[in-house]
Amino acid sequence: MTSIEEIKHNPANYYKHPHDVIEDETLPRKLKIDLLRRWAYDEREISVAEEENMISQDNHHAIILDQILEALLELGIRSDEEEHPPTKQG
Repeated sequence: MTSIEEIKHNPANYYKHPHDVIEDETLPRKLKIDLLRRWAYDEREISVAEEENMISQDNHHAIILDQILEALLELGIRSDEEEHPPTKQG
């Protein structure tokens, strides 16, 4: 059985689309926000690696990041970019 800690570590391994997190009725709102923020961080990490030519570039990660930010908006979270992160990754 999958633990919440495993899901928190890498939400993309357990959810196909960011909106699936919102639709998971077993999760409280705060956990959904935490999972989406973690997923957004992971996608930013991949984007930075792509910018630095560490991995192949495609727009899949940008699309997922947009979907994550839309899901956060649905939960009433404007954007975690408002916090002015110290790095590109957030």
